[in-house]
Amino acid sequence: MRTFLSALLLAALPVQSADLPPPTAGKSTVSFTVLPQQAEPDEVRWRLHSVEVPGAFDLAKEKFQLIVPAAYKPTEKWGVFIWISPGDTPAIPADWEPALAARKLLFVGAFKSGNPRSIFDRVRLAVAANLALRERFNVDGRRVYVSGFSGGGRVASMVGVAYADMFSGAMPFMGVNFYEDIAAGDGKTTYGANFIPDEEVLAIAKKFCRYALVTGEKDFNRIGTKAVFEMGFKKEGFANVTYLEAPGVAHSLPPAKWLEQGLVFLDTGKGVK
Repeated sequence: MRTFLSALLLAALPVQSADLPPPTAGKSTVSFTVLPQQAEPDEVRWRLHSVEVPGAFDLAKEKFQLIVPAAYKPTEKWGVFIWISPGDTPAIPADWEPALAARKLLFVGAFKSGNPRSIFDRVRLAVAANLALRERFNVDGRRVYVSGFSGGGRVASMVGVAYADMFSGAMPFMGVNFYEDIAAGDGKTTYGANFIPDEEVLAIAKKFCRYALVTGEKDFNRIGTKAVFEMGFKKEGFANVTYLEAPGVAHSLPPAKWLEQGLVFLDTGKGVK
């Protein structure tokens, strides 16, 4: 296997709390300067098996929103919730913030990582945020999740599989992609494959990672999401995947209780109360 796994193991080593700076609670805008190997052009291209070559990318020019709950302590391990937005700002509903804090999850999302942006850049930003927070906080590597809404959810679903050695779970909202063609239940529609993960990384995804696919009763992506759940994840043998459908919800982020249900599923077996 490529050297990315050894690099990840080094990045995921437990951080000594004495080595960590005192955290600043609340929202802040931050930058990261070192692009990890896992976000380098050749690595991203290989992870997705893309015929296109990722373009130039300067991580130091990118901005991220970071939310550190007041309860965070460097002496305790916390999870990370990495957000991919469909627009220019990584904003989430106000009632989601206490829900994340209650489950001991730090939040980070990139600005200008929306649908108009190159998919390669959106992947790189999520991967860079993953490694940067592992370096700066006392992170529980079993609880590093990627999520997003609509087009951001689609990218999150790809990252959650193609980078299954770095992300232990994914929760895409109102949008999900898959690596095989998926036929819809109407017998007319086919959702085309969007990427091809490495076989060894895919084996990790199927056996160890957890996936919560969230949609709404009135979401125009509902049929596709359910088809990917049934004919994609379940049919392909993913051990830990669930489908959540919020009643009455269209193509918009649902109330926090649906986030909480997804997080409970992702956290299963990880000692989180």
